[in-house]
Amino acid sequence: MSKAQVSLRNKDILGLETMSAAEMDLILDTAKEMKNIIDRDIKKAPTLRGKSIVNLFFENSTRTRTSFELAGKYLGADVVNISTSSSSVAKGESLRDTLLTVEAMGVDIVVMRHEAEGSAQFAASVVKPVIINAGDGAHEHPTQGLLDMFTIKQYKGKIAGLKVAIIGDILHSRVARSNIWGLLAMGAEVHIAGPQTLLPRGIEKTGIHVHNRVEEALDQADVVNVLRIQRERQQKGLFPSAREYARIFGVNAKRLALAKEDVLLMHPGPMNRGLEIAPDIAYGEQSAIQEQVKNGLAIRMALLFLVLMGGTHIEAAN
Repeated sequence: MSKAQVSLRNKDILGLETMSAAEMDLILDTAKEMKNIIDRDIKKAPTLRGKSIVNLFFENSTRTRTSFELAGKYLGADVVNISTSSSSVAKGESLRDTLLTVEAMGVDIVVMRHEAEGSAQFAASVVKPVIINAGDGAHEHPTQGLLDMFTIKQYKGKIAGLKVAIIGDILHSRVARSNIWGLLAMGAEVHIAGPQTLLPRGIEKTGIHVHNRVEEALDQADVVNVLRIQRERQQKGLFPSAREYARIFGVNAKRLALAKEDVLLMHPGPMNRGLEIAPDIAYGEQSAIQEQVKNGLAIRMALLFLVLMGGTHIEAAN
């Protein structure tokens, strides 16, 4: 068996479905080093000095956009945020023309969030700057998947062999899809549960375990990742009421007790407290929700560095 070097230099980051385990390992290892910068008194490194990054967000965001902005600035890059509500997009400019305009300004990376599935792939086919997908509709959110895996590895020391339960609105969740692809590639056992109306058809073909009852998915789980109910993407009638959802599918202390005693509790945020997750466990000792925010910054710093400056990982190859 020979060895091959894995690098992400000049590579678009569109999703985890097509990313190898070796590439994910490279990102997670690099993020561990980047986290040291976040903990410094002076959070500044000249690594990306002279590089330019545009955050192009067609949907609202707090955590993702802010962490990409800070990630670039902590590494010394010039970062510009474009809000589509105050740009020419509001005047009817097409996505293609917006991308071409940004490219003409000589930027190195476009971090893009868009409501349409496949928009990041389209952007990568249109312009030369590296495209990093910050969420494309209900398709993928690769940096969230990576930061979730980074958090699991931080607390559990590994990913392979763990039982990870993902609970909630799987159908509309790009976070769920990126988590599923990433966790499967890294050797985890993935279980999902939620209302039948919020489970994608045929999802079990990916190799995950699908449950209609939350209790079955939570049983002896090492990690529980609770998803936000995405009211903005849903049609009416997918579940009876918020009260009924909380009663049947909400993760509370009683249900969480079905998991292992040292279970790790996560949520991508923002939380609908009292709906998909009970407030007492959201802020309890088993929760890593705030640590996920810090880890998201480390992951995004790692990605910016790796796609612009390089870095290699040795992978076994046939």
